[in-house]
Amino acid sequence: MAKIGKNILEHLTTGMYADSKVTYREYVQNACDQIDKAIQMGILASNEAEVEIYIDPRKRYISVVDNATGVASEQFVSQLGDIANSDKTLGVNKGFRGIGRLCGLAYCKTLVFTTSYKGESIKSYMKFDAKLMREMIQSEVKYSVDDILQAIVKTGVEKEERDKHYFKVEMFDINQENTDLLDPKMVRDYLSFVAPVPYTNKFLLRSSIYAYAKEKAFKIDEYKITVNGAQLFKEYKTRLYEGGDTSLKAYDEISQIAFKDFYDDNGRLIAWAWYGLSRFEKAIPKSLNPMYGFRLRQGNIQIGDNTVVASLFKEPRGNSYFVGEIFAVAKELIPNSQRNYFNENKTRVQLEDSLRTFFYDELHRLYHIANETKSDYKKVSAYNEAVKKLQETAARGFVDSKEQAKMEAEVDTARQRMDQAIRRLGKTTTSTSDSGSTAQTPEQVVRQAIKKKYDVAIEADAPNPAGIEKKEKEKETEKEKGKEPVKAKYFTESLSKLDRSKRRLVQQIMAIVNNVAPKEVADDIRKAIEKEFR
Repeated sequence: MAKIGKNILEHLTTGMYADSKVTYREYVQNACDQIDKAIQMGILASNEAEVEIYIDPRKRYISVVDNATGVASEQFVSQLGDIANSDKTLGVNKGFRGIGRLCGLAYCKTLVFTTSYKGESIKSYMKFDAKLMREMIQSEVKYSVDDILQAIVKTGVEKEERDKHYFKVEMFDINQENTDLLDPKMVRDYLSFVAPVPYTNKFLLRSSIYAYAKEKAFKIDEYKITVNGAQLFKEYKTRLYEGGDTSLKAYDEISQIAFKDFYDDNGRLIAWAWYGLSRFEKAIPKSLNPMYGFRLRQGNIQIGDNTVVASLFKEPRGNSYFVGEIFAVAKELIPNSQRNYFNENKTRVQLEDSLRTFFYDELHRLYHIANETKSDYKKVSAYNEAVKKLQETAARGFVDSKEQAKMEAEVDTARQRMDQAIRRLGKTTTSTSDSGSTAQTPEQVVRQAIKKKYDVAIEADAPNPAGIEKKEKEKETEKEKGKEPVKAKYFTESLSKLDRSKRRLVQQIMAIVNNVAPKEVADDIRKAIEKEFR
């Protein structure tokens, strides 16, 4: 027989994962599979199941414990000692290769598995000298896998209460270079999106996701998982934030959830997705909103990270506008050994094609429509602002006729742009979808959210242009009567400390200042003149 060399162990441990926190995912995944089995066997009720993670940074110690089936003593050595020889079922269990339990060997000096099976009065343990394993792998001696396992593995049994049933993973003396494993907050942040846990109750739209899954007869696997006693939840929120530690503020909000189904060539559902609808003000700031992006999930465990499908967008940044999840349904969507994507097969290709079409035809268009709609509302606001400035300046007095003409021209230009914007907005106010349904389409939901924001702003800031319109009518009336229009008021008329010739000089100087100085500077100069000579 050919000898299996030591490098296979290096590949399955130190070389398998780029992120050490994947260790938690692998042990949680195994625990959840056993919880499912325990519930099926009647050992546990679903509300009794739990996975407890304990981290002691001072002792550099980690444990992951579940109260599921445990492993019977007669099967313990074969189940835990065999490598890549799992008895789990592909497409049913979350794990199936039988290699994930080895991942802890890369990050500690000693790895220990301890388990007790219900009805047995003993507990079995298997202890790995992980430090020695790494030394043997790095040595020049051509050890076989069997040589290393015989050197580093010890097994035994001890007494235990007969009704106990559990499986415990313990990692002692975490490596200095893997200190991130000992940061409870970092671990919670990681697992809150990766692990199969419930949505936080702060995510007010979660009920619509559960309802849709039920409609599809799809079970979203969820488990009680704790880190140092604190239960984990998927930390989705409806508000999106920008700013910094001292200036954090919500700039947008997810108002509704939309859904999309993906089918293969035979019309079979292979995956479905939910995604948040907001005003799409901008690409979501990543550091302040870790929930951003689409996340791919199988068995409710994350596949890869939140950028795994970004390349399927028309422009990769499109992924950063969205919050959402894609749930794999088809059993043929099989995670690869690193669980950072699916194995390549026909079903995966069909899913990618469907996602690409969805991202291109619907989502890319959606956030661009949002930008166009916001631009139109801003044109309405710009007109109101121009009218307001004209009214205020007219009340104070223009510098000269050129300033008056310029500001009136700006109002006229803004009015034309506003009229075009209002015509475009008017075409999108239909209350029904193309199919005649009264339910709003994602596009209509987004437009409505934008309208709600800008209508409030416009209503609050909009001046009453009646005064301007009245003057325009007065001018027309005067022309009809053959008279000159009402004379404009100039700010120098209020400079009572100056005679007429000096006022004319100030007016000329102020006109030059208006032409060459920034508006803020010109306004300050004008205020100073008024204060001095009024």
